[in-house]
Amino acid sequence: MLGIDRNAARYTFTAILVVLVMYLVYLVRQTLFIFILALLFAYLLTPLVNLLDRVLPASRTRTPALALAYLIFIGVAVFMGIQIGSRLVDQANRFARDLPPKVIAWVKTPGSSETLNDIKQKVMEQVETEVGQWSANLLSSLPQAGMKFLTVASNLIYLVIIPVLSFFFLKDGEAIREHLLDLVEAGPRRALLDDVLADTHLLLAHYMRAQAMMSLAAFTAYSIFFAIIGVPYGLLLAAAACLLEIIPMIGPLTASVAILGIAGVAGSHVVAVLIFLAAYRMAADYVLSPHLMGHGVQLHPLLVLFGVFAGAEVAGIAGTFISVPVLALARIIYLRIRKARLTARVSPRPSPTKPIAL
Repeated sequence: MLGIDRNAARYTFTAILVVLVMYLVYLVRQTLFIFILALLFAYLLTPLVNLLDRVLPASRTRTPALALAYLIFIGVAVFMGIQIGSRLVDQANRFARDLPPKVIAWVKTPGSSETLNDIKQKVMEQVETEVGQWSANLLSSLPQAGMKFLTVASNLIYLVIIPVLSFFFLKDGEAIREHLLDLVEAGPRRALLDDVLADTHLLLAHYMRAQAMMSLAAFTAYSIFFAIIGVPYGLLLAAAACLLEIIPMIGPLTASVAILGIAGVAGSHVVAVLIFLAAYRMAADYVLSPHLMGHGVQLHPLLVLFGVFAGAEVAGIAGTFISVPVLALARIIYLRIRKARLTARVSPRPSPTKPIAL
């Protein structure tokens, strides 16, 4: 009718709908990221909740296990904040106070080669220029400090929102899954969606377990080694390495470069620190990470780098954090669809039913 092909019109409408959905996702990316963080936090607490649910007396709901899990998590967080947080603050204050004089002393070290002296002189001039500009702009930026403080204060509310959202994910996760399956009629498509949801569940569980264990292992190994050889600000550097561990490849590299730079300026066992960093990265990347991640999260390093840089362009640090699970999820969906199509091709067609002889 009117020279319009129905298939072409349907494909065009589908393409427009997909583009519109992608644009809406981009508009609500900040809210979506908050929900993603809440979902990942829920997966982080899932092993503890499952353990408490098995230990506690039988109940019709998981609410008692959830409440106890949250109490335990808050208690551990407060205890760690008291025991380690005060030492971190003290080392951070000493770092901010002692490092600039050490940098200046390192720059002005006599006996270096002429080329090195030129480099040091340029660095010193650049530092003095930056300090002068910072001092000149300090008074002009004071009116904006209040607005920045309000922005930071408004972001702190997410520390409350994320655990609340995670509570609902943990409490109603199975119901949400059933509602998603009910959106698709029974048949091959529903079976495909069920398989994708099951694989996604395993993927996120393995990913969050691996991220937590990798960060904890980095903090433990770095802090113990730095304490043994006497690296200044060892606990602060270990905490920074622990936080940067969640950013694939780029985070550990940044932490290693920063630790080497600080150790070099402080004159504290640079060779030993370099050997330790190389040995730890070999053990973490080729032994610990593959064992924790499992086969479902393994991606080629080039694909990981692409995801990290692309995620940074789209959503900054948040994009780098969720780039690996998003790529792994896309891989799962592709493999499931491909497997479903191959199964449909090789499955034998039902033989026609013979008519009943009358």
